Amino acid sequence: MAEEPTAPQHQISIQIDAEHATGVYSNLMMISHRKEEFILDFLFVQPQRTAQGQAVANLRSRVITTPEHMKRILKAIEENISRYEQAFGQIQAATDMPKVMH
Repeated sequence: MAEEPTAPQHQISIQIDAEHATGVYSNLMMISHRKEEFILDFLFVQPQRTAQGQAVANLRSRVITTPEHMKRILKAIEENISRYEQAFGQIQAATDMPKVMH
């Protein structure tokens, strides 16, 4: 039986400056979209609340991407979660984060 042809593998040299090398921490993400793009807002929900008891979240990073690339991101996340859970066990969903609806 003949082997199916595979797509050529491309290598990318990733360069990063010291400012971005440490990354940012996010414990909440909001996703919105329109026909042409998806917008991913990565936020940090602080443990402190306002005097009125409201949770405070700071936008840490915003990523805007195409629907096609979003689909690739979803597939990559699913594959990586599967590998993580095979190595370390099932990830339990967080129960202490605010429910954000939009």
